Amino acid sequence: MKIAVVIPTYNEKENLPKITAQLMALPLDLRLLVIEDNSPDGTGQVADELSKQYPGKVSVMHRTGKLGLGTAYISGFKLLLTTDADAIGQMDADFSHPPEKLLEMINALQDVDIVAGSRYIPGGSLDEKWPFWRKALSGFGNIYARTILGMSLKDVTGGFRLWKRQTLEAFPLDEVRANGYVFQVEMAYVAQKLGFRFKEIPIHFNERIYGQSKMNFRIQIEAALRVWELPGRYRHLKKIK
Repeated sequence: MKIAVVIPTYNEKENLPKITAQLMALPLDLRLLVIEDNSPDGTGQVADELSKQYPGKVSVMHRTGKLGLGTAYISGFKLLLTTDADAIGQMDADFSHPPEKLLEMINALQDVDIVAGSRYIPGGSLDEKWPFWRKALSGFGNIYARTILGMSLKDVTGGFRLWKRQTLEAFPLDEVRANGYVFQVEMAYVAQKLGFRFKEIPIHFNERIYGQSKMNFRIQIEAALRVWELPGRYRHLKKIK
């Protein structure tokens, strides 16, 4: 199976070489697409060097500025659907998503349409260094979205996912509007509306070591408000599976 993974980057020059090396070391037919948003710290140059270090395995899409997580993934998905990838993954550059879990996710993908790395099923966990309030906020945000949208997926806000090619081909990618972290919720909600089958794999969610988190209060407020818009926006969708 040919796997392609999308990683959006903004100021990830310390993390990108390390996570690329770990991905390339996996016993997989794997390619990496970096979506680089003109990082001021030089991540773009690092990404270009990696594409030379791993010719044919690492490619880079340079964008003009910080255009958002959602548009980064949508652009990456569309580009990879023009290739011969059998499955398309998405993950962060900061090691919050353990690369080695891709092996388990690929095995699980045989029987479903989407596999999600989950912090909120038995065996899943959050970084021990997180303070109580941060764990509580993360858990509440996930339950909040699941309850409003009536979703069976346990980790609707997680961004570590592996999609069958045919699933993304049938997905209304041009209708997806969220551009912050609520993008993950929107994609999961649309997938459920269309009748696609999820399987969750437990992961340990690590705190980043290098660089700064992109999460802030504005992003959290956007997520809380936009969740309410989704049922109305996608009321026209019918199950296709």
